Amino acid sequence: MTSAFIESGRRTIHIEGDSVRQLENRIGDEFQQACELMMAVEGRVIVTGMGKSGHIGGKIAATLASTGTPSFFVHPGEASHGDLGMITEQDAVLAISNSGSTAEVITLLPLIKRLGVPLISMTGKPSSPLAEAAHVHLDISVESEACPLGLAPTSSTTVTLVMGDALAVSLLEARGFTAEDFAFSHPGGALGRKLLLKVEDIMHKGDEVPRVSRDSSVRDALVEMTGKGFGMTTVVDEQQHLLGVFTDGDLRRAVDQRTDINTATVGDVMTLNCKTISRNMLAAEALGIMEDYKITALVVENDDQQPCGVLHMHDVLRAGVM
Repeated sequence: MTSAFIESGRRTIHIEGDSVRQLENRIGDEFQQACELMMAVEGRVIVTGMGKSGHIGGKIAATLASTGTPSFFVHPGEASHGDLGMITEQDAVLAISNSGSTAEVITLLPLIKRLGVPLISMTGKPSSPLAEAAHVHLDISVESEACPLGLAPTSSTTVTLVMGDALAVSLLEARGFTAEDFAFSHPGGALGRKLLLKVEDIMHKGDEVPRVSRDSSVRDALVEMTGKGFGMTTVVDEQQHLLGVFTDGDLRRAVDQRTDINTATVGDVMTLNCKTISRNMLAAEALGIMEDYKITALVVENDDQQPCGVLHMHDVLRAGVM
């Protein structure tokens, strides 16, 4: 037997889903005009709204800002007490009110008109004062709220949020906004680290890079490997050009082949043509190479084919590139 909680939850999702599906039919000329106005703005899109509309407005402003459309939220109550100074003649205003007659928002209309900035409204009543004052009106009306009392904003706030997302995504695509652009506005997030962090930002360099010559003894190479802690060492010639690497795996293979490691040189047992990366490569790409080739450390090579760094998988993971 289905519980009342489950029935209520399913009913809510059904009602709100229907409201969102009906919204699709309203994406037409006025939506086009709203996008064109926002694209043409030299300043920012100022979003305002009261109560639950304000909460949704804050999210819409944040989404716009993070997808290439400079935007921020202004509380309408604070706007009439000084914060209206945040709006300049280069901006546009996106005002949200389900009733279209919220007093705090309506109070701002003469001031917005005096500034001469474009006004885009989102309301559930196309004949409301806010809708009629706007240059462009976006209809966010719903047949019913999911709240059985018809009081708590539920379907209406969901539809408003979806309309805001539709604007943001349309503008994102029109601007040719890329994943790298998104990363620049989210440098602290996982995507930002994947798209911005380069090998040179986290690699070991200078004296931290293990280095021996081809003629070094295996014993000396092991001392260098142990001291630097990467389980490998680079092998270079007199001009410091990279010849290869000597790794733990090479040591095991030498022992298996009964090589006398007391007399052998690194040149006898090293790996030639080792996998290398450049310092300008993204750390995420380097991690992919490590995973593909099942290696834990990569030599970073400069333009002169000299080892200039070492990147260990632990460095990549510590940096949060997953």
